[in-house]
Amino acid sequence: MSPRKRYWLMKSEPTDFSIDDLKRVGTEPWTGVRNYQARNFMRDDMKIGDGVLFYHSNCDVPGIYGIAEVASSTYPDPTQFQKKSKYYDAKATQEQPRWFLVDVGFVRTLDTPIPLDTIRAHADVLGDDFALIRKGTRLSVLPVTAAQWKALLALS
Repeated sequence: MSPRKRYWLMKSEPTDFSIDDLKRVGTEPWTGVRNYQARNFMRDDMKIGDGVLFYHSNCDVPGIYGIAEVASSTYPDPTQFQKKSKYYDAKATQEQPRWFLVDVGFVRTLDTPIPLDTIRAHADVLGDDFALIRKGTRLSVLPVTAAQWKALLALS
């Protein structure tokens, strides 16, 4: 019996890396996550083939712009070791890395992006446990239930 597929929402600023960038390159390491809870989701819970809602943040119209999938097992984020990287971590070593990532693969862009305002307007359908619209949640990697995944994609 195969393990149950999981779903995630992963945020990226489109000026740094957008769904169109992912479409162009096909697969990309999800570098630079420096929050322990988001890291733990990637390190401990993500599996190859899991679904990813690609969310553009910190832009004029934040929202879900595409679908991707987890394309690799977890491995150490190489940027933590690169002194010139904005994600460098002096406490991380090759022997004891602190930060991990997965590769994310392009699936498709959404014909109609799902703006954050639309997502908030459907909070009753998504439930109180949907972390994206819960006050105080600012994680760049969030779990999404199968029901939330289906409800969100129905908004596109």
